[in-house]
Amino acid sequence: MLAKSLLLFFIGTVGIAIALLVLARDYRKPQNQLFFLFLVALCGWVIGIGGFLNSIHPHVAFVWAKVYYSFPLLVAVTMPLFSYTFPYNTTVPRRVWVPIILGYALLAIPLVASPTFVTAALTYHDWGKEIILNKSHYALYSVYLLSCLGYGLVHTYRKSRQARGTARAQLRFYFFGFLLTSFFGVLFNLILPWFGNYRLIWIGPIFTTAIVIAIAYSIIRHRMFDVRLVVARSIAYLASLGVIAAVYGFIVFGLVGLIFDLHFSLSLQVFLSIATGVAALAFPSLKTYFDRATRQLFYREAYDPQAFFDEFNKALASTIELDTLLRRATDIIALHLKAQYCLVGVKDNTEGGQRIIGTTQKKFIHKDINLARHITPNIMQVVLVTDDLPKEFEQLRRVLIKNDIAVLVRLTNDYKNQQEGIGYIVLGAKKSGNPYTNQDINVLEAVANELVIAIQNAMRFEEIEAFNITLQQKVDAATRQLRQNNEKLRKLDETKDDFISMASHQLRTPLTSVKGYVSMVLDGDAGKITPLQRKLLSQSFISSQRMVYLISDLLNVSRLRTGKFIIESVPTNLARMIQEEIEQLVETAKGRGLTLTYHKPEHFPTLMLDETKMRQVLMNFIDNAVYYTPSGGHIDVYLIDKPESIEFNVVDDGIGVPRQDQHRLFTKFFRAHNAKRARPDGTGLGLFMAKKVVVSQGGAVIFRSQEGKGSTFGFTFAKSKLAPPEAAKPSAAPAVRA
Repeated sequence: MLAKSLLLFFIGTVGIAIALLVLARDYRKPQNQLFFLFLVALCGWVIGIGGFLNSIHPHVAFVWAKVYYSFPLLVAVTMPLFSYTFPYNTTVPRRVWVPIILGYALLAIPLVASPTFVTAALTYHDWGKEIILNKSHYALYSVYLLSCLGYGLVHTYRKSRQARGTARAQLRFYFFGFLLTSFFGVLFNLILPWFGNYRLIWIGPIFTTAIVIAIAYSIIRHRMFDVRLVVARSIAYLASLGVIAAVYGFIVFGLVGLIFDLHFSLSLQVFLSIATGVAALAFPSLKTYFDRATRQLFYREAYDPQAFFDEFNKALASTIELDTLLRRATDIIALHLKAQYCLVGVKDNTEGGQRIIGTTQKKFIHKDINLARHITPNIMQVVLVTDDLPKEFEQLRRVLIKNDIAVLVRLTNDYKNQQEGIGYIVLGAKKSGNPYTNQDINVLEAVANELVIAIQNAMRFEEIEAFNITLQQKVDAATRQLRQNNEKLRKLDETKDDFISMASHQLRTPLTSVKGYVSMVLDGDAGKITPLQRKLLSQSFISSQRMVYLISDLLNVSRLRTGKFIIESVPTNLARMIQEEIEQLVETAKGRGLTLTYHKPEHFPTLMLDETKMRQVLMNFIDNAVYYTPSGGHIDVYLIDKPESIEFNVVDDGIGVPRQDQHRLFTKFFRAHNAKRARPDGTGLGLFMAKKVVVSQGGAVIFRSQEGKGSTFGFTFAKSKLAPPEAAKPSAAPAVRA
């Protein structure tokens, strides 16, 4: 009995070890969790029978009997649920798991709580122990087990018929392994005990090795659960420890007894110390040896992805010529992935037809190429493994098999938006006949991204090279045409400047006359006028003054372009000049419901300024504030005499300048969009010329604004730059308010 129990304990331990490996691979996946519970339950049943066979005391035997009758219920729960999730991690429907869990609860609770629910009594024979069953309860127990296991097996078989490639192989190994295990388990541990035969219950658990072997082989051959790396490292580590333990034990318990007399404890201690040191030194070498051996077993086609990418990227960077680049890339892919061949197909482009380049000369039927190009954009994947294609793409799978294509990789930047991309990587089957692993698929996905960029760059280079021949001719012709056009534009520009200069000069003379006569009428030189006439004439005078300023701006723009813009500085009383300009706008401000205030300093120095041009600057700043401030607003004009400089500011609470327009405000002909709505007749020259005038005299423009809250326009000058030859007397005047 002891030998049977030890055998069953060993089988159960191996199964639990595999379950732990699968769970450790990814404990978050439901299929890994369910497989762990399923295999642990199966092994718990095996160990329970081993414990029952070896137990002597009746009470202990009853406890072990509870164990090996309880775990099959858990097997009956987890097996059909796992069959739903494996291998695609599918969600188990509520209609499936609710009755299974409910049936488990109705049987497991009384089985654990009641001492006689299934196991009514225990009898001893010369061949061993026998449990007297409660037949009615045992019948319910058997029906539940057979129903769940049968449902799980049928569902797994159907999935294996529908699946393709690696998934199909995994399902088939799992199905046949569990079919064998369940058949003998039901026969020796469910049916025979019903008829009172307990002598053979130890045989059924032995056949759990069928499911263990099937899963182990599927892990090695068909990357089931993808735990080969964990298995390989564990085997290498355990093998190394086993060899060290065996050699060390032989030395300690064999040779020591032959060479030394055990009474010489000092010699024994020295020898043991030496043996321990030798074992410690030998372990790394043994570990390396078994690592190589397990890699040959589990990873015969293993390669270092980092070394692969280093070589691959070096090849991509070594040339920009497309054909050479593709040959080098396909050689590296085929070499590392151990593929029979590797090709890259590039679609037609403007400079050449369709190209297929790689490690072999292979031609595909045009009809098959068109079919693949039509179907693949509908598959939301980069790497398409022929054997793993879903059933709805059966037509594509048949075409790939016919053309001996094991893997098709789409070269596209956005495979999720049904874009075909620029071409494909085509791989034949592996030389060993093994399937492509998850590592291979991940590597190919990364390769596709890198190759897309490299191909696009190479194709652009080809286009540039092809275009270079005609480009030079077009550039030469365009250059000649451009020179001719530039000459025409230069002449037109000169003509325009001449026209603007002539028109401005011709307009300025009659405008000066109009402005002078209107001023005389306003002064009463032509007789007394009525208030209404004064108001109308004042508006005419202001409008004519604006025309004079506009003409001056046009003349100054023309002078800037011809290099004739000259600053004529004369001693100027800036404080009085500001007051005179404000007096012209007092009536306009009142008419618009605005408060215009000039904060004139009591004393202000005489400065060397171009008086005519500065009047335009002052009028532009103040006039803009008047027209861009809504009724009820305030405009404050400040002239500040600082120790080292003077500063002029016009502060309003008007519409302001939008932030996105502020950087262009002082450019020629530019006007902010809200300014265009408020005053459609502006030219966009005022601020441009104001800045030119201020900067040309050594000053700097002041500007601050916030849309909807107002603006500040002004300028500042250093006194040292504008000091007159002789100091002028300061003037004083009161603040003017309108």
